[in-house]
Amino acid sequence: MKPIEDKTTGIIDLFFCLVFMPVLILLGRAHYWVKDWPLFFALACLFLYGCYFTLKYIDIPRLLIERDYRRIGIAVGGLTLANYLLTCYPLPAMDFVTPSMSAYQTQVRNYSVSLSLWLMYSLVMGYALTMSFVRELYKQLLQKRQIEAQRDKAKLAVFKAQISPHFLFNTLNTLYSLVIGTSQKAEDAFIKFTEIMKYTYVTIDNEYVPLKDEIAYIQNYVDLQKIRLNGHTKVMWECDVDDDTTMIPPMLMLTFVENAFKYGASTSRDCTVILRLGLRHGRLEFETQNYVMKHADEFRDEVPVGIENCRARLSGIYQDGYTLVTSEEHGIFRVNLKINLI
Repeated sequence: MKPIEDKTTGIIDLFFCLVFMPVLILLGRAHYWVKDWPLFFALACLFLYGCYFTLKYIDIPRLLIERDYRRIGIAVGGLTLANYLLTCYPLPAMDFVTPSMSAYQTQVRNYSVSLSLWLMYSLVMGYALTMSFVRELYKQLLQKRQIEAQRDKAKLAVFKAQISPHFLFNTLNTLYSLVIGTSQKAEDAFIKFTEIMKYTYVTIDNEYVPLKDEIAYIQNYVDLQKIRLNGHTKVMWECDVDDDTTMIPPMLMLTFVENAFKYGASTSRDCTVILRLGLRHGRLEFETQNYVMKHADEFRDEVPVGIENCRARLSGIYQDGYTLVTSEEHGIFRVNLKINLI
């Protein structure tokens, strides 16, 4: 997606530099300034080009999404002030036989130049803002298509990997009936596993699910891991949310939970897997910590793949409304995810 965005942005920038600005100069009075006031003309052109690329850099649509009106005000106000100062540029006075006429004609000339500058400034700002929103819309459409493509691939992968859900759950029920009474652990493991499978099948078509369902899913996964693991692996699972009905994408944190157990659990060495989930005032924070129990090279080769896939999914859904930080220090791997859900 990035090369397509870069190509589109490049075309828009080239059109502004090679078509829009030259036409604006030729159709207005600015082309007369080249001969009479070359320095003023150069300053005006540099300023107008600077306006365009400044607005492109600060990305007004993104700031509006983030509600950062202060930066928008500072940027637009600063450019407007700079344009005003440019209209005050000391152009040479016009020379007539009658001094009063010279002063009058100079005032008329300065007013005309000032008016032309404000008109060109308004057109450039309008073009820059329009293109910023066009780029943002185009980016959103590409991200939406990418998310839909990833979701379709995920569905296809599940459908390829699955047998009929009806057959699968009937088989699980049959197996459960066979182990009833033989082992409490076996019964618990079957129940947890069945609930996990049901959640996976039910949520595959849902774009969002209540946070409480995701919490129950993680709890079942943790409980199943505790049944599987022995006393060498200690699991700390903390959950503190102020509204468990908040809607989030399903299985958003699954990769991080799986990685924590895959690379941080051991049946022969003492270790700890830490999972923390918090939600306060629409800000979700999820954190995992685990010792790197696998071989370091194997760990580094495998982990980033799943994490980068999650990062791409988060970027498509929340754009810049999230942070995902991973670190490895003193043999401990940490993941910290923060999302603004409102």
